[in-house]
Amino acid sequence: MPESTTPPVDAIQYNEIIQTVNEMLSSFWERVPLLVIALSVFVLFYLLSKVFKKGVSKFIQKEGSDHQNLVTVFKRLGGAVIIFLGVLVALVIAVPGFSAGELIGALGIGSVAIGFAFKDIFQNLLSGILLLINEPFKVGDQIITGDYEGTVERIEIRATHIKTYDSRRVVIPNSQLYTSPVMVNTAYAERRLEAEIGIGYGDDIERARSAMLDVLANTNNVLKTPAPSVINVSLGDSAIILRARWYVSSSDQASKVGSIDAVLTKIKYRLDADGIDMPYPTQVILMHNQSESTDGDRSAQREGWPTDMGKGAATKPARLVSANPDSSNQDSE
Repeated sequence: MPESTTPPVDAIQYNEIIQTVNEMLSSFWERVPLLVIALSVFVLFYLLSKVFKKGVSKFIQKEGSDHQNLVTVFKRLGGAVIIFLGVLVALVIAVPGFSAGELIGALGIGSVAIGFAFKDIFQNLLSGILLLINEPFKVGDQIITGDYEGTVERIEIRATHIKTYDSRRVVIPNSQLYTSPVMVNTAYAERRLEAEIGIGYGDDIERARSAMLDVLANTNNVLKTPAPSVINVSLGDSAIILRARWYVSSSDQASKVGSIDAVLTKIKYRLDADGIDMPYPTQVILMHNQSESTDGDRSAQREGWPTDMGKGAATKPARLVSANPDSSNQDSE
């Protein structure tokens, strides 16, 4: 019988693989000019976005607008739109059968899954845009939010960067800033400060008040209007608490700390010079002997020690008198 001339199966598969690879390489080399053009178009759109941002910045500087956050939003969104258009045009050129409608349809199909997966990211992006548009605070403002306090360094679409007073950076998600209370310390040019000082119960309140007001009137950076004030806020356990309140012309943290330091130092020296006491908390413990004959008789005891009601002087405990009988005679003499 004549031998079969049919090639082996392995040889057929090898030839098919070689043919497929050759077709892919041929198709790739045919598309290289399109890929080069698409890449050039994308680079052109990218440069166009840079030119757009610089043009907006120069225009705003020329007009002197104060809405820097709004300018930042306009530059970032405008640049993103230009780059997105560049990507679409580049895809259409690189893939002749591609259309923008197909991309939009693909995004629509997976929008639900993408929404759940990137919920926090989208929330931060939207909050960042709203913060930049509404401008509750600006770059350079000093704010307090939650446990953090510092100076706003940068407001991005996703997060806000804060530099604390001890030179540390805190990155706070914009969704947290947008939904939580934020105190802006530098929102106004003037700021009211206050400090509490305790004086003794034996001191004249009006005299102490006058001395403190005189100190405030002669301290630098303390505004005359609104006028400083000193009010009595509490009758404490060991002191009368007076609260000094005054305004400063600068609301930043450095001015606050410096002004409080200057005022408290001068008040301390002035009250010392005027002989006004600034007591510290004290505690007195009184004990008495329950074996005394007068124990339990409130008319014969005062603050724990039995009292000689006739003379008005505190007598010694009975155990001390019995131990030293001559002491009573010596006292009577």
